[in-house]
Amino acid sequence: MKKKMVSFKELGLSNTKKMFAVAQDKKFAVPGYNINNLEQLQAIIMGCGESESPVIIQISQGARDYANQTMLRYLAQGGVEMAKEQGFDIPIALHLDHGNSFDLCKSCIDNGFSSVMYDGSHLDYEENIKVTRKVVEYAASRDVSVEAELGVLAGIEEHVKSDVHKYTDPDQVEDFVNRTGCDSLAIAIGTSHGAYKFKVEKSEDIPELRFDILQEVRKRLGNFPIVLHGSSSVLKEYVDIINQNGGQLEKAFGIPEEQLRKATQFGVSKINIDTDGRLVVTAIVRKILTANPKEFDPRKYLGPARDELKKLIILKNKNVLGSSGQARYIK
Repeated sequence: MKKKMVSFKELGLSNTKKMFAVAQDKKFAVPGYNINNLEQLQAIIMGCGESESPVIIQISQGARDYANQTMLRYLAQGGVEMAKEQGFDIPIALHLDHGNSFDLCKSCIDNGFSSVMYDGSHLDYEENIKVTRKVVEYAASRDVSVEAELGVLAGIEEHVKSDVHKYTDPDQVEDFVNRTGCDSLAIAIGTSHGAYKFKVEKSEDIPELRFDILQEVRKRLGNFPIVLHGSSSVLKEYVDIINQNGGQLEKAFGIPEEQLRKATQFGVSKINIDTDGRLVVTAIVRKILTANPKEFDPRKYLGPARDELKKLIILKNKNVLGSSGQARYIK
């Protein structure tokens, strides 16, 4: 039996085009928060709802395999309905993070995603353009947004892995955007995936992001949405909780929050945060189970983990991304 295609509009979702237009005008970054389970989604909806922030719910290829694509469709729809029940008037996008093939992007579009990323950064320049353009052509007829990537981030995030960092070449960005027709562009300026973003001994040694590249890209592209991946701050508070309760996260450092705030003033319209969400949940679960080794009810440790993640999201939206209170301008 042929599966019925589902439009993101049927699920009450938004694409990212209006979000990014407002973000460019008001100099904030729309949060791209990754989810893997129900509790993370609840935290994101509540955190962004209470802070009146637009939000992009991101699904990696690994999360899609873990949760099942049909389940994710209804989970996203449930998130939209949950927001309405709580009285939150916020735009919510459902986004494929790091799609590595046309077929994967197409499948997500057909299953109600309102935005997809095709990551062809592992390909040569011309092949990246060719496949990205193919994704854009399919997505455009369904009003779905497409994010592309130029440059390579070091680090590890599920199936995305690179030992080297290749900064985005500003001389290529105009040609790439014009020939692909993408709606936003992820660039490499020194962020990286995972909890071990920098090989340094202490936080004071973390190098500054290449804002010179960011400024030059912005100069070439004008008011075009720019995206930063690998932008978790790997907050010491949660790393310490994990390590105090049996974990072994040594020399784990992320992007300083003041650098992310600076990036929003140079035209970054979307900032991706995945690792921080994982760290918060893991920290609270470890802490509770260490203090209560006889506990076996998942609600007793996943509930508090969800609540802590919601608090973090509110703080990120307000103090780092500047997205708090901006949902009212996106209609």
